[in-house]
Amino acid sequence: MTRQEREQRIRGWLSGRLPEEWFDLVELTTDREEITVIGRLAAPKLEDEASAVERAAAEAGRIKEFRERTRDDRIRIARELEHATGQKVAWGACCGESRETFTTLSVPVMTRLRQSERRVLDTLVDSGVARTRSEALAWCVKLVGRNAESWLGELRAAMAHVERVRAEGPDAGEVADNLGEPDEGPKTAAGAS
Repeated sequence: MTRQEREQRIRGWLSGRLPEEWFDLVELTTDREEITVIGRLAAPKLEDEASAVERAAAEAGRIKEFRERTRDDRIRIARELEHATGQKVAWGACCGESRETFTTLSVPVMTRLRQSERRVLDTLVDSGVARTRSEALAWCVKLVGRNAESWLGELRAAMAHVERVRAEGPDAGEVADNLGEPDEGPKTAAGAS
């Protein structure tokens, strides 16, 4: 199964599993470790002449209300999805111009940097842009992502093509997925819930 097909399957599962009154699913992002689910909440009703500050505060309040009201259900749904995919689930919401991701996974990444590259990170730390080398590296990755988005999009499209070709290979039917395809393994009393 390609990454695109897997994301479509997750999106479909979420569309069927999430309560209809919650939000419109606007963004689903996956990587090897995590699935991030972002939904759009209805904007709060304000007077037409409400200031930008008032709108931002109302949107932040709407997101906070949603987060608190749905916490137990989001945890339950996340556990179901984590069990099916083996990935952690992060939630977020956007409302008007406001956006918040509630809890995300922070994954350590091993890397070897040469002195010139370390000096870049140290300059960011010494100047106060970042507190640590790790934070400086994250800042650099965000900057590259923002400034090279079209190139990264082309690269992702090329990788999706490679995944489709791999999925058509001789071992394509051997991979089982817990999001709708039956498990081929034996059932035990504990696993037959």
